[in-house]
Amino acid sequence: MRRLAKFSLALVILIAVALGARLWLAAWIQATPLPELEVATSPQILDREGRLLRAFPVADGRWRLPVALDAVDPGYLERLLAIEDRRFRDHAGVDPWALARAAWQWLRHGRIVSGGSTISMQLARLLDGRSTQDLAGKLHQMRLALALERRLDKEAILTAYLNLTPQGGNLEGVRAGALAWFGHEPRRLTAAESAFLIALPQAPETRRPDRDPQALQRARDAILRRLQSAGLIDAVELAGALREPIPSTRRPLPMHAAHLAWRIQRAHPERHVQRLTLDARLQERLETLAAERARALGDRVSLAILVAEHTTGEVWASVGSPDPLDETRRGHIDMTRAIRSPGSTLKPLIYGLAFEDGIAHPESLIEDRPTGFDGYVPTNFDRAFQGTVSVRQALQASLNIPAVRLLEAVGPARLMARLRRAGIEPALPELSAPGLAIGLGGVGVTLTDLVRLYAAIARGGAPVVLRESLEHDAAGGASVWRPVLDERAAWLVGSILAGVPAPDRATSDRIAFKTGTSYGYRDAWAIGFDGRWVVGVWTGRADGAPVPGLAGIEAAAPVLIDVFAQLGPRTPLPPPPPGVRPMNHAQLPEILRHVPAASRASPSAAALEIAYPPPGARIDLGFGASSLGALVLRVRGGTPPFTWFADGAPIAREPFSRETRWTPPGSGYVTLVVVDGRGASARVAVWLE
Repeated sequence: MRRLAKFSLALVILIAVALGARLWLAAWIQATPLPELEVATSPQILDREGRLLRAFPVADGRWRLPVALDAVDPGYLERLLAIEDRRFRDHAGVDPWALARAAWQWLRHGRIVSGGSTISMQLARLLDGRSTQDLAGKLHQMRLALALERRLDKEAILTAYLNLTPQGGNLEGVRAGALAWFGHEPRRLTAAESAFLIALPQAPETRRPDRDPQALQRARDAILRRLQSAGLIDAVELAGALREPIPSTRRPLPMHAAHLAWRIQRAHPERHVQRLTLDARLQERLETLAAERARALGDRVSLAILVAEHTTGEVWASVGSPDPLDETRRGHIDMTRAIRSPGSTLKPLIYGLAFEDGIAHPESLIEDRPTGFDGYVPTNFDRAFQGTVSVRQALQASLNIPAVRLLEAVGPARLMARLRRAGIEPALPELSAPGLAIGLGGVGVTLTDLVRLYAAIARGGAPVVLRESLEHDAAGGASVWRPVLDERAAWLVGSILAGVPAPDRATSDRIAFKTGTSYGYRDAWAIGFDGRWVVGVWTGRADGAPVPGLAGIEAAAPVLIDVFAQLGPRTPLPPPPPGVRPMNHAQLPEILRHVPAASRASPSAAALEIAYPPPGARIDLGFGASSLGALVLRVRGGTPPFTWFADGAPIAREPFSRETRWTPPGSGYVTLVVVDGRGASARVAVWLE
């Protein structure tokens, strides 16, 4: 009886000690200070479907791309656990059986045959960074692993491990490893790739494939044989996997839409993930196209492409240069945003204004003959003149004299105001007032500007805000939603551009497009649209140097046609709006059958009158915009000098010129009076806005 009592007492003491030890161990584990679990990962720029366009390294220069479990090949996860931690789902952070096995193998062979570290222990080491080569370090690792298992579930631990495993150099995480060594996401991995990504983190520097591919191959092949022994791959898969070569060079991580991605990241560095409207697959194809065409055009030639959906304003592709890292082409410059001379690409807007004002019709006749405009004597690109042509033919052939003649009629200030309505801020040389030369490229715009303008024409004259980001606050808006052109004029312009001859050996396939070449062969342009897409192409040298022979129809237009081919079947252009019906020249009213000659051809002996602005006109000078346009004042007849008055106050005196420019102080009605050298006068009242 006494012996039984002693035994019971000993048992109670043993249970109490065990319980106390367990409670002490639990408290010890609970008190374990955890390292920072929220590890910084690379900021990402994604496309509209969530595909990676570009990533940026974290502050210490490491590439640590976040990945979720459902974005990793399930076969890889199964193979990883079979090699690294077979009882991962069952243990509490430390696997006693694995530790015992590792110790027995060490004693038996005199060296480490297999490690006893669990996935949780490896994660503890990656988070803590402390050495585990000595006993104290190993015990700390085990304590930290046990603490992690109490704070996190198994999925969170495995996810964190996949995001932190070293992959050689400054690569961390299975996603960065797959992209850098295989060139694709880890969503699908072969058996050989899985074994590669298991073997490399075990010795990330000594097995780096760009340093010692043989060492990594030996480790990979050993893992493959273990997987075959475990029944996770069969003999046929093993034989095929052993034949797969080891990549010996590191691939660059995706850097699509490099300029746009950098600009978006710089604008919102606080956003870890940003979704753009771009399509990564289209972007990649167009970057390849740009690189091929730039190489064919010359060593220092750059090229830019912008694709937008004018029905929504969303940008689907933005290629700022053929190669952002090519310094010979100054590839770091985003040529979708660089200010350049537009050449003839503004002519469609000039013609649209003429149609809107009733000055011309596509079937009106206009003269293409040598003409001077107060000392400005434009010539055509080929130095030849076509004589009498239709307005349609003049725009399709991009004749200069008819364009300048129509610009003289509608006024450069109105052209500038309509550009502003499209969301464009044109850059004039030395802040000078707009003159007739702007119609032929004497103004600075960007490729993005021209895509905005042609998107508006494609939309029936309605301005379009180009949107590059899917973030709610990224679209912005236009300050004034007034039409760039009325619907009728915009459709007439589109119908003419749809008939522009395509470049040699190509078909435009009912694309409405216009080309342009700036003075001195510095810029070649092609801008076009169908019923859905608007595409802009620029090519030239980023440093502004001339490229002899570079012309829009030969250099940029073929790229435009190829871009539309990448976009798939054409979306038809819209039908004519109400009130527009086909008319030939004979059916036109008499006043529209022929565009009048330039006002400067009028004899000075004729009666004095104000040629522009016309009486009662409403003239948009862009009041409220950042830069106000000047009003062109033009006189016909009379005898110099000419003195101008606005509401009775003198504003200009021209000894010889029949044209002057005046910047009014504000909007509203104004009465303009001109008095010539003989005392004759003329007046008009107009509304400025």
